[in-house]
Amino acid sequence: MSSNEAYRSRNMETSGSSGASTSGNAGAGGIGHDDSYNPAASGSSNSSRNNKQTNILNENTYLKPASKQAYFSDEKVLIPDDEHTNVRFSFRKLWAFTGPGFLMSIAYLDPGNIESDLQSGAAAKYKILWVLLWATVLGLLMQRLAARLGVVTGLHLAEMCYRQYKRLPRWILWIMIEIAIIGSDMQEVIGTAIAIYLLSNKVVPLWGGVLITIIDTFTFLFLDKYGLRKLEFLFAFLITVMAVTFGYEYIVSAPNQAEVMEGMFVPWCSGCNSDVLLQAVGIVGAVIMPHNLYLHSALVKSRDIDRRQPQKVSEANFYFFIEASVALFVSFIINLFVVGVFAHGMYGKTNNDVLEVCVNRSMYDDAKTSFVDSDGGNALIDADLYKGGLFLGCTFGAAAMYIWGVGILAAGQSSTMTGTYAGQFSMEGFLNLQWPRWRRVLVTRLIAIVPTFCLALFTKMEDLTNMNDILNAVMSLQLPFAAIPTIAFTSCTAIMGEFVNGLGNKIVSILLTVVVIAVNLYFVVVQVEQFSITGGLLALVCIFAILYLLFNLYLVIHMAACMGNQRLMNSRWVQRWVLPSQNSFSIKNANSTYARIPTNGDTDADIVDGEDA
Repeated sequence: MSSNEAYRSRNMETSGSSGASTSGNAGAGGIGHDDSYNPAASGSSNSSRNNKQTNILNENTYLKPASKQAYFSDEKVLIPDDEHTNVRFSFRKLWAFTGPGFLMSIAYLDPGNIESDLQSGAAAKYKILWVLLWATVLGLLMQRLAARLGVVTGLHLAEMCYRQYKRLPRWILWIMIEIAIIGSDMQEVIGTAIAIYLLSNKVVPLWGGVLITIIDTFTFLFLDKYGLRKLEFLFAFLITVMAVTFGYEYIVSAPNQAEVMEGMFVPWCSGCNSDVLLQAVGIVGAVIMPHNLYLHSALVKSRDIDRRQPQKVSEANFYFFIEASVALFVSFIINLFVVGVFAHGMYGKTNNDVLEVCVNRSMYDDAKTSFVDSDGGNALIDADLYKGGLFLGCTFGAAAMYIWGVGILAAGQSSTMTGTYAGQFSMEGFLNLQWPRWRRVLVTRLIAIVPTFCLALFTKMEDLTNMNDILNAVMSLQLPFAAIPTIAFTSCTAIMGEFVNGLGNKIVSILLTVVVIAVNLYFVVVQVEQFSITGGLLALVCIFAILYLLFNLYLVIHMAACMGNQRLMNSRWVQRWVLPSQNSFSIKNANSTYARIPTNGDTDADIVDGEDA
């Protein structure tokens, strides 16, 4: 018996003893990554390497032991077996798969998105509702790819980046995603603090609201100790609160339904100026968040899927797509409510128009402070979350303002918690951390909370609420660092096997990503121009822009190689500096989650992280 056959035989015995439990925890640990390894040194081409014997590796022998993971640390949701019923669609199975998509959809409902909604309604009425609709559809297509990666491989996006990128680009990716998470978290915490400020009638200052957010986020995050489904029910409750509160505002304001439908389905914006175009771009930047792809690819691992059976994997992909579609439809309706309310009430209104309505209301003094401008009150309203609450209170009574505050509180609290999960998954995956869970939560919270707290303590309400556009621009810059790896990995046959993206999927996903990234970069450029940067600071911005574009080019080269471009795969430069050094995966063998394709004449002795096999 050859050494390869002996190793495979022993591994099959291990796999058989572990049973179905091996299918769900593949991403728990990390695989040693040898950056000093040079696949070009042997002189063999990539095509010859792929023809060598494949060694089947069980994750229990190949992956390092890991500490319990967040969110699904103690349990996985079991999937009912309905094979004996000959039913093509099962609501029992759909219910079992329901959860991850709704947690993912919360990022589409965070306070940053809500503020973009009300600003677009105030600036363009219903004319760019179609942008919101198609941005949500684009988001669904990207989320589908991220979910498929987690379902098929058992690894989430950050864990796959750890295995497929060299050390330096891997660290750069992690830093960029952390920046995106911090930017999103700042929006969420600020939104929550504003909601508490409104609901407490200004008794709790903004910095106090930030502290409250820290405490209750920690409290809610540890609720998963009482059961995974209970935690998911908590998020479902918060989404329901948003639907009810914002739906109430929509019903009370009663916008013209014919105009709403026209704005949703007619992709045109007659008479729109550059400000409206900027709002449209801002919607796209706010809806499609980079860290949400990392989050969704990890959340789907909470279901007990037997990845040794292709039909089970296909079934999971099907039900997760349905669940994500329903969840994003709900998020779109809630966003639609917000746009409709402020399109009907704020479009074309000046600050003086609002003050006239507020004269006999209890919040008149606050309105006089907030609705001011350098033109004597004759300028159009510069909408934000706080002014939106005051406007509703002045127009429909104090109850409407407090209901708005409850909705913003639910949006901020839920998105803050899912943002914390995204931060944990990112750190676990990119850095292969084996920390206790409390330490991961603490570190990921502090990274985002500290700058937010300082901002709330030392700035005014107007400065705080006007940061939304800046933070959206920051997150837009990070979008390629989630979209490109997602497309690259899901288009790689060695990683996805029979579930690899087809030609149509590749073309559509690439085109959509190019469009979205181009739109977001335009948004960023406009934001930078507004700051009128000159001198040395402008030089620094130009240097950063060049480095940014070069790193994107690096990721694109890696993506093209993953898709099977032979010229790149056979290039010594690409093999040395771009392609993974030692680890590649395949799921073609149904007896294991992974199959390792050895390179450069690997022997059994160097397969299991450098240990003797």
